[in-house]
Amino acid sequence: MPNTPAMIGAGITVWTATDSVSNYQKDLIKQLLDPLGKEEYVDDEDFIDMATAVSGSGPAYTFLFMEASIESAVHMGLPRGLAKTLTEETMKGAIAYAQASKEHPAILRNDITSPGGTTAAATYKLEEGRFRTVVTDAIWAAYQRARQLGGKDHKVWRL
Repeated sequence: MPNTPAMIGAGITVWTATDSVSNYQKDLIKQLLDPLGKEEYVDDEDFIDMATAVSGSGPAYTFLFMEASIESAVHMGLPRGLAKTLTEETMKGAIAYAQASKEHPAILRNDITSPGGTTAAATYKLEEGRFRTVVTDAIWAAYQRARQLGGKDHKVWRL
């Protein structure tokens, strides 16, 4: 399933094929998907529903976080245009930095979190509000719904 950034060539599509699809045909599919952004072939069809939950719906999670950031900045007194620019550029830069560094996000977050600092105060509030749990539950809900829409058993076991 391509995600909405595919409309500007910045998406990611996870796809699979049956054994009857030749390597030549797979190469053609890759060429067709190339203008949409990145593509990832998977052997296990079950990964498609998982990918849908993470990246198919993922832009909506990002947009919701952006909305909250922009609205908070406006509430503090920043002009909306500046709040939007700061949010967009911060997210874009953080992603670019994460991709370039190849470090786990936890390491990157810890590297910029000074004890007793502003980032520590903010991340404490996110954790206090069960941020990780809410995000995890949301992605699991999307996964279960994807399975349900695909006619599969939507009751999946989870740790």
